[in-house]
Amino acid sequence: MSITIVSIYPALLGTYGDAGNVLALRHRAGLHGLTTEVVNVAAGEPIPESGDLYVLGGGEDSAQTAAARGIRADGSLRAAFDRGAALLAVCAGYQLLGEYFPDATGKSTEGLGFIDIRTDRLPRRAVGELAADPLLPGLPRLTGYENHGGATHRGAGVAPLAEVVAGVGNGDGTEGATTGHVIGTYLHGPGIGRNP
Repeated sequence: MSITIVSIYPALLGTYGDAGNVLALRHRAGLHGLTTEVVNVAAGEPIPESGDLYVLGGGEDSAQTAAARGIRADGSLRAAFDRGAALLAVCAGYQLLGEYFPDATGKSTEGLGFIDIRTDRLPRRAVGELAADPLLPGLPRLTGYENHGGATHRGAGVAPLAEVVAGVGNGDGTEGATTGHVIGTYLHGPGIGRNP
């Protein structure tokens, strides 16, 4: 069996080693006897609709806004999402999956609207180690590095990924979000490489 992992805009959305998530996913797939094809999509290039798993990393505010604009204009990620492709989104990638997020000036910017989350500003930037106990059964404590100014609010039908033990996460005692075939998180490090 083979899976296609699509890394979207890794130069724009590759802060804090997030490209390592793709490497870790590829390695772990191999441990399970799966072959992988990794497709790196640079900004301005078309996003393939045929991927099995799409990965969005973190980035600066201006990069996040540019990524949202490019992904929305392309339309292929939306088509892949609608057909049930899996999404892993970290930090800026996580925020842009929602209805809106703050740009570099703090102004609310339209997100992709894939999941029911909204992000505004935290009172103080979250920087440092993040530890959280996952709400998915059978997983040990998750750890990572967070550096973001966003407070992310989940809507109905969107569960938190974990409960914060140390750090800030979403800003309400929870970390990340999961719904259907989407996992969003603030865990850099890369998160997949740091956690089983």
